[in-house]
Amino acid sequence: MRTRFELADAVKLFAPALVASGKLNTRQQKTLNNITLCRSAVLGGHEEACDACGSVRYSYNSCGDRHCPKCQEAKQAIWIEELVRKTLPVKHFHIVFTVPHVLNRLCLFNKRLFYDLLFQAVWHTLRSFGYSHLGCETGAVAVLHTWGQNLSLHPHVHCIVPAAGYTLDGRWKNIGNDAKFLYPVQQLSAAYKAKLLDSLKRALRKSNQLLLFNDAIQRAYLTPWVVHCEPSMANAHHVVRYLGQYTHRVAITNQRILSIENGKVTFIAKDYTDRGVKKVVKLDGEEFIRRFSQHILPIGFVKIRYFGIYNHTVKRSLKLVFTMEENPVVHCPKETTLQRFERITGQTPCRCPVCKTGRMVRVRTLPRIRSPDMKINLQHLTQLQIS
Repeated sequence: MRTRFELADAVKLFAPALVASGKLNTRQQKTLNNITLCRSAVLGGHEEACDACGSVRYSYNSCGDRHCPKCQEAKQAIWIEELVRKTLPVKHFHIVFTVPHVLNRLCLFNKRLFYDLLFQAVWHTLRSFGYSHLGCETGAVAVLHTWGQNLSLHPHVHCIVPAAGYTLDGRWKNIGNDAKFLYPVQQLSAAYKAKLLDSLKRALRKSNQLLLFNDAIQRAYLTPWVVHCEPSMANAHHVVRYLGQYTHRVAITNQRILSIENGKVTFIAKDYTDRGVKKVVKLDGEEFIRRFSQHILPIGFVKIRYFGIYNHTVKRSLKLVFTMEENPVVHCPKETTLQRFERITGQTPCRCPVCKTGRMVRVRTLPRIRSPDMKINLQHLTQLQIS
């Protein structure tokens, strides 16, 4: 169901000025274009008719962009189902690794490099602590987030980490269900900080760019770094569904947008400095789009990564034989994406909205309309607004 105000509405109104001033790169323009076209006639679709009452409905295709707030629900549900089958039935911990704001300029300078090194630092830290504190090779499922509630740049990685693993001689080791914490947080934070900053320095020195960011890195050494470790979760099913809240989120959902008027966008945001109280935030339209655009990831960048015993390559290379059963794979009959979505979520998007009993059946396909690229579209909109 369409909300009263959508991100696409804000993009159509305020993105043209940013394109005209050269503040959006090609990747950002393409993503914003996808968001504006999502579920519109431009992308084609199909005509449906109810098999009971005969009412007609037109359904248009989604853009499929991972930054689009309309395209993530089905992907999230399917991802959760897949991971539930692979999650070990042991206690897990939720650990969040954050980055101080003093490094934001470096992050925006080269997102792919920064986020890759961030993932590496997180896993190298967790792996070293696994050996030093548990004496085994552990694992992690890690998810990158780049935003705060007010759309500010706030890179951080959510991880679920099993309190178990394999020792060097191939024995399974579980620290048990009585453990209330996994690793000392202050030590974890210090090790993670050193690994990330050292890797950033090496990468920048190799590309002869260290002088550009040396001051920021030195200030980062003096800044306190924060690592959160949430209470343990014993149920594997609960662990995955908990992490599923973070996997396919976008920077802002349509439901959070309250109004778009008088050149400003008003939306709801939680203030975590005030016990997570929901507050109203109002931004200039162009600033709103600028903030959203800085969270658009590079093409092909993998934001969900599997490490250690949760990585298929590691399992094969180490020839691991689990002494405890993993969740059995349920072999379901071959089903369409729609059937799978209905089964997982319990929602029935094909139910007739008029009679509530019939099912909408596809009658004919609506062809896609060829569209010019975003840059041309937005420049055209700019000219219309000026005239």
